[in-house]
Amino acid sequence: MDGVRKSYNVGLPNEAEVLHGISFSLGRGEFAALIGPSGSGKSTLLNIVGLLERSTAGSYRIDSEEVGGLDDAALTMRRRTTLGFVFQFHHLLPAFSALENVTMPALMREGRVTPAQRDRARAVLSAVGLADAMNKRPGEMSGGMQQRVAIARALVLEPPLVVADEPTGNLDNASSDEVFALMRRMHAELNTSFLIVTHDPRLAARCDRVLEIVDGKLVRDGPASAA
Repeated sequence: MDGVRKSYNVGLPNEAEVLHGISFSLGRGEFAALIGPSGSGKSTLLNIVGLLERSTAGSYRIDSEEVGGLDDAALTMRRRTTLGFVFQFHHLLPAFSALENVTMPALMREGRVTPAQRDRARAVLSAVGLADAMNKRPGEMSGGMQQRVAIARALVLEPPLVVADEPTGNLDNASSDEVFALMRRMHAELNTSFLIVTHDPRLAARCDRVLEIVDGKLVRDGPASAA
């Protein structure tokens, strides 16, 4: 990102700029936290990184491709091939099993699920410790288990980048530590980049890099150990 700005109600009397020239780059295999007080612009920035919102100004490149000029269809395809998402609330489909939820990205991207993709989903669920829960529906699982399904869903197509918005914010401390440790392990095994919004300083300190945003400006970008 280079000089990214985001305004709402553009051209109206109540126009408000919430991001003021954000610049940073994230390399393959980095594990970074995005922190800042409530209302600082973290979620807006994450939505732009995740191609869920467009910036108002500035440049955003993924693998050297400028994505700001892509039309909606191309942006959707870029999102499906490049990004995995984990949110505070898992957003699993309640009528479907864990395995069916994890195969959903393949279904959305290609319109079908191949036997190889189903096998991959089983392998990822096993890797996150849910080999015995593949046929359970979300309502039959604990919060920590549901979040592990969400992580498996984000990783099943091996995207270069996973963006996570308060992925442990709805969990107790024990489940939070378990889910965070799982993300670190999957990051190491797959060399996937992670950008994680968190309000928990304990988790931010366990990331490799911390970006801090205050009042829509990036005020810190450095190793977590420098905190």
